[in-house]
Amino acid sequence: MDPHLLRTYVTVARLASFSGAARELGYTQSAVSQHIAALEHDLGLPLLGRRPVVPTPAGERLLEHAGPLLLRLDAARADVTRLSGRPGEALTVAVSPLAAHPRALAALPATGVTVRTLPRDAVPAAVATGEADIGLVDGLAAPSDPLRLPDTTPLTAVRVREEPVAVLLPTGHPLARRAGLRLADLVDARWIDAPDAGFPPDRLRAAHGGPAGQGFRTAVRHEGTDVHTLGALAAAGHGLALLPASVAGGIPGAVAVPLIAPRLVHRTELVRTRAEPVGPAAELLRTLPA
Repeated sequence: MDPHLLRTYVTVARLASFSGAARELGYTQSAVSQHIAALEHDLGLPLLGRRPVVPTPAGERLLEHAGPLLLRLDAARADVTRLSGRPGEALTVAVSPLAAHPRALAALPATGVTVRTLPRDAVPAAVATGEADIGLVDGLAAPSDPLRLPDTTPLTAVRVREEPVAVLLPTGHPLARRAGLRLADLVDARWIDAPDAGFPPDRLRAAHGGPAGQGFRTAVRHEGTDVHTLGALAAAGHGLALLPASVAGGIPGAVAVPLIAPRLVHRTELVRTRAEPVGPAAELLRTLPA
């Protein structure tokens, strides 16, 4: 399967447009159509409907494989390219929103640093493909358990920080005076679905261990990486949110109640490739608080 054809297919499916994919990829629309036709001929199945442009069942299945395959190829190219490169004076750090803790950021060099705030799942990919030199990524985990990182390329992860998590409620909420809360108490509550700025309901369902797809209803969906907006939505009564205790405790108009069961912590890890870091990246690793 030609990866160039596969990349064209993923772009057309994402944009739902042949002309849009042609503009993004720098091809003519005719070339894009030829790429899709060649891929469909290779697989012996139609992959896209034309009016509207939507994946067929076979196309949906291919998309499940295509993303990881293309990412792995990009990561392999970046890994090999690093062998011939010289360390630069600049440092690019990819950070998920809740990993941007002052203690971790204080270790960054004083100059020559670019910090990119990315969705949680995009941080390991940015490091693997060379878009970032180092990543700071966060997630929910049992105490001392490592985060589950996507299998994009061999990466090394080092724990930077662990802290308790808390449920964020408006000050007038009936549960706001509790000393602690269990997820089991909150199955029927309304939650804010914030996959990039917080922890979405599907992650809470998994942590709770209940039936898939049940409980933790979404009241509002917050798209973006702005944690302050998520906090303001919770304070205004639009739904509950789960956040690191240090973040939840500083939201005006809201109360942070510790989560006591199940035992979960907010874990931040530094992610890098297995190649020995040099230059500013090596200096950051020496000074980063663990």
